[in-house]
Amino acid sequence: METNPIPILTIQTTPFDDQRPGTNGLRKKTAVFESKKNYLQNYIQSLLSSIDLRDRQGCTMVVGSDGRYFSRAATEVIVQMAAANGIGRLVIGHNGILSTPAVSCIIRKIKAIGGIILTASHNPGGPGGDFGIKFNVANGGPSPDTVMERIHQVSRTLEEYAICLDLHIDLSRLGRHDFDLENKFKPFRVEIVDSVEIYLNMLRGIFDFGAIKSLLTGPKQLKIRIDAMNGVMGPYVRRILCDELGAPANSAVNCVPLEDFGGQHPNPNPAFAASLVDSMKGGEFGFGAAFDADGDRYMIMGENGFFVSPSDSLAVMAANLSCIPYFSQRGIRGFARSMPTSTAIDRVAKAMKVALYETPTGWRFFGSLMDSGRCSFCGEESFGTGSDHIRDKDGLWSVLVWLSIMAVRKQGVEEIVRDHWAKMGRNYFCRFDYEGVDGKAAYYLMRDLEAVITDKAFTTQKFSVGNNIYSVEKADNFEYIDPVDGSVSRKQGLRIMFTDSSRIIFRLSGSGAGTGATVRIYAESYERDPERHNRETQYLYHFLPLIFTAMSELSVLSVFASSSPACV
Repeated sequence: METNPIPILTIQTTPFDDQRPGTNGLRKKTAVFESKKNYLQNYIQSLLSSIDLRDRQGCTMVVGSDGRYFSRAATEVIVQMAAANGIGRLVIGHNGILSTPAVSCIIRKIKAIGGIILTASHNPGGPGGDFGIKFNVANGGPSPDTVMERIHQVSRTLEEYAICLDLHIDLSRLGRHDFDLENKFKPFRVEIVDSVEIYLNMLRGIFDFGAIKSLLTGPKQLKIRIDAMNGVMGPYVRRILCDELGAPANSAVNCVPLEDFGGQHPNPNPAFAASLVDSMKGGEFGFGAAFDADGDRYMIMGENGFFVSPSDSLAVMAANLSCIPYFSQRGIRGFARSMPTSTAIDRVAKAMKVALYETPTGWRFFGSLMDSGRCSFCGEESFGTGSDHIRDKDGLWSVLVWLSIMAVRKQGVEEIVRDHWAKMGRNYFCRFDYEGVDGKAAYYLMRDLEAVITDKAFTTQKFSVGNNIYSVEKADNFEYIDPVDGSVSRKQGLRIMFTDSSRIIFRLSGSGAGTGATVRIYAESYERDPERHNRETQYLYHFLPLIFTAMSELSVLSVFASSSPACV
């Protein structure tokens, strides 16, 4: 206990006009947070002030990071400001490290008012990289729109912030640390906890660890390759997959969290996890996975480099949830997917006679469904999957679901996926990303394109691409009415749906950290014929002429002239 009470200071500041949080919180170049005077402090004060004072006084909050550059400095500021703003207790991961799923788990376990996560997800780290601040609310999930709007409104008029500059904490010292503050009756407490233990205990209650361990260590041992991409997941992979479940230590690579992720882009897809792809192509390993920086996204690969698309992974997992004790005991109440995500899971829901909810992009929409008991399992096309065990995406949980399915079915990854296609058909799916697009041009593009596709004449259009004829069935700007509270989310993405179940989606993304806008175009084509299940996903490039035909009359088409799409 400190002998001299720590003073609480009030520092004058001026507001910033660019602190509106997006889909994944506030995300900027690291230099913005590090170099702009009071930029970090202003946002943290806005976040804390958005919580009703009566709820904030004496409450508990969780803090964690993916270990990227500037996280330690930012964590200290958060501790100092939380103390000054009446937070009673902070629970922080050892060395400041906590995965996003672990933060959600701990919030729910200890009934915290929320949690601050320092991450820019799969974006690069280091001084020249990106930095972000997410706030998960009391249910463990991302902030709903109402909370993000409150934060933004406070940030626009902020004139001062409160801080205890003399309060310092050693993040490497596990245990409780109490601090006396001036004019406070109770000490401010910081608890540094094991980053993995609470999350691991939760997983033990979900999965049959014995079955997974037999798969990884038995006579017909499955050799796995897990790439933590030098993000937060290294300690979790080592402790859970290796120590707990028996996978050899050399099964896990890049497991030391680094501030710049080893100079790599911590994005679990075939382009950025190329070393894992190369390892899997060699045929030595039967199962491979990679995680993003904060551990909520993942990629699955099978023997000989067989890649499982996120939408296929979502559908296959949904069809096999009975392999998981958690679901076999509790039952399945419903599925949900974001609107751009492939409709492959829709076919599973129909076959299982389970409700399917189509939501806007953003995990917060799933949280409402899960809190009301409507949804058990959900996911997005951006390598994110989860269930009602927490209220956020969960990469390692998803990997354990796959290993459980393999243990029960005694099949490899590719065999499981191809069996699924044979039963349900295959949904070819691809996303084309145009980044750094001029913001105004992107806005006018979406406005003008909406005018084209919502014209009554458009629904009679037929497009010829190669040997294929695509007839428009429906076109709109997606609108979502939350079945729980009746709230309406409008203008969530332009949809063109064809009579053969193919789709083209246009959406402006709100998760970038750099300058300019990101326009995402999604293409999906359904194929029932098993003879046509062996084409590469790049087959969907044949949709590009169709896409640009739909846009050909728009004067702002030039916004794409200097940008080549990446098929994700």
